[in-house]
Amino acid sequence: MPDWFAMFGLSVPVLEQIIRGTITYLVLVLLMRLVGRREAGGLGLTDVLVVVLVADAASSGLTGSADSIADGMVLACTILFWSVVVDAASYRWPWFSTLVKAQPRTLIRDGELNRSSMRRELMSEDEVISQLRLHGIEDPARVARAFMEPNGMVSIIRNEDEPPEPDQPGKPFLS
Repeated sequence: MPDWFAMFGLSVPVLEQIIRGTITYLVLVLLMRLVGRREAGGLGLTDVLVVVLVADAASSGLTGSADSIADGMVLACTILFWSVVVDAASYRWPWFSTLVKAQPRTLIRDGELNRSSMRRELMSEDEVISQLRLHGIEDPARVARAFMEPNGMVSIIRNEDEPPEPDQPGKPFLS
């Protein structure tokens, strides 16, 4: 016969779990903000953080390594609560957004590589050129702006007076 209280009852005080979840979430948001944005791939850093933390919190209740399912759910709810609060505060107060959300970083400005931004993102010139090639551009001089976006992707704005590269599928080459 299952022990229903052990499975669904709380083994740790709710306030302690909320404090632990809050501190863990906020410290990890800060650390991930300092690490940079290339590590996340196509997701935002806070998106990755929330998924990992919620999965970990919920898994303790699923695997039985925690004392109860309720403990895992309190932690998961705390993490989701802070994720919504951080997003809402970022929307409401732009100054707060600059603290917790990554901003686009200029990699190329008017055809010139921005070495300080590249250094901050730990990107070599070869990596930037590789990203240009993925967008069908061989020469940085053809780029008005290139940005490292908060989700880790590189976006490129071509010079307006430059036609697209001739080998780009689906884009006509004007001569």
